[in-house]
Amino acid sequence: MKRLLALGLALGVVVAGCGGGGLLGGGLKIGMVTDIGQLEDKSFNEFSWKGVQDGASAVGGTAKNIVTKDIADYKQNIQSFVDQKYDIIVTVGFLIGTETTAAAKANPNIQFFGVDQFIADPIPANYQGLLFNEAQAGYLAGIVAGTITKSNKIGAVGGREDVPPVVNYIKGYQNAAQATKPGVQVLVNYVGDFNAPDKGEASAKTMIGQGADVIFQVAGLTGAGALRAACSAKIWGIGVDVDQYQSLPDSKACIVTSAEKRLQNAVRDGIKRFKDKGKQSGNFTNDATNDGIGYSPLRNLNPVPAGLEDKLKQALADMKSGKLKPVP
Repeated sequence: MKRLLALGLALGVVVAGCGGGGLLGGGLKIGMVTDIGQLEDKSFNEFSWKGVQDGASAVGGTAKNIVTKDIADYKQNIQSFVDQKYDIIVTVGFLIGTETTAAAKANPNIQFFGVDQFIADPIPANYQGLLFNEAQAGYLAGIVAGTITKSNKIGAVGGREDVPPVVNYIKGYQNAAQATKPGVQVLVNYVGDFNAPDKGEASAKTMIGQGADVIFQVAGLTGAGALRAACSAKIWGIGVDVDQYQSLPDSKACIVTSAEKRLQNAVRDGIKRFKDKGKQSGNFTNDATNDGIGYSPLRNLNPVPAGLEDKLKQALADMKSGKLKPVP
């Protein structure tokens, strides 16, 4: 299965500069510039790319990616697609937002989508931010953690503290855990890196040593190391962005759920909106009201604690109605 996934991601790869990959096809040319790290990160970059591929298939277009190795490469990676006269450019991550804004203003005939990028006024007519209510997804993870902890200590390993989506996930997680089990202690550490599994593992081990029996990872590939530490210590782990029970099979034995934002659907649907309606602008929020966030199926809990599923369903319903705000 791993080999098939790798083959699908690398199909038609053309290496140049920071690297690129693509799919055969015609019609709209769609390019994606990743966040720093690697394409097969089992999370953010990988599932945004899957959304680009799905979108290209839906509109009869082509898809290619450029993998960003360093923040300093953002501008040139975007410009590479501009120079090749791409119709749509998708950039991934909060940190690339400034360069995406500049490129959108300089190239009004190209449609830009920015995953996790809030666009401030004045918003270019050809640039749409694809946002998610991470606090809602984090809140669902916190309900699970607060319910299953026996030590009354849980942990969260974050990537970078200057990336709002990471902070929002963890705030929602903290608030839900404390609402579910008053007095629970939430240990939080931002390791400053999204591409260093060893750092994530070390951070989680420290928390486990302090008594945490649930670890929530919000750190991309770094967080895969945190989940590895959870499994090694035979405690529970919670994934992020996608169903990491599926995307991180080496850690499936301890993953009880994942806080999901539906990246693949959001990117695909943005591309389809452009095809159907023309230029897309503003900020498009994916949240509980449009099923843009959620939680993965509960696993490895035998039995599932009484009432847990009902708590999760009620929280989702209350977030949809506006009754529940994960971060007041």
